[in-house]
Amino acid sequence: MFNVLQEVGKWMLSSKESSDFNNHFFFEDLVDQYGEELMRLAYTYVKNKQAAEDIIQDVFLRAYEKREAFKGHSTYRTYLYRMTINRCYDHLRSWSYKNVRISDKIISFFQSGNSTEGDVISNDDRHTIGKEVLSLDLKYREVIVLYYYKELSIEEVATILACSRNTIKTRLRRAREQLKVHFEKRGEL
Repeated sequence: MFNVLQEVGKWMLSSKESSDFNNHFFFEDLVDQYGEELMRLAYTYVKNKQAAEDIIQDVFLRAYEKREAFKGHSTYRTYLYRMTINRCYDHLRSWSYKNVRISDKIISFFQSGNSTEGDVISNDDRHTIGKEVLSLDLKYREVIVLYYYKELSIEEVATILACSRNTIKTRLRRAREQLKVHFEKRGEL
């Protein structure tokens, strides 16, 4: 998977408060159960694998450090999703992200066309749909990802995003309409 468990596990085992190995097993279960899911969620926000891994590592570290602060008003999954989304927002607002994004645009401007392999991959339906979803505005992309890909209910999505149910329904409808327009323009619908 990624080195989150190893790095944080070493820290846990060396810390004074970690004499209780149940904490280690609790953390290991969290990573096993939610690691890949949260990684995909973070990637849909930041669109960069390395940044998503860093975010997830930070989320798990904070979840471990603040494990006593969890109040139980929602499921632990919802709590981790909210932490991940907040951390993604922080990353997207950061100076380093904006600087890297400008550099990437300049580099891509000067690079040449696609390879044959790239053309084959881009013809794949799942890739095309994923690409279109990632091109949506963040507020529409996040509801599509949480509702369809993560299979959360509208109530769970509303809790995670701190919005009303009707706001989530409206964003879902608008996102579907935008996707429909994209695919109609391309003649794929």
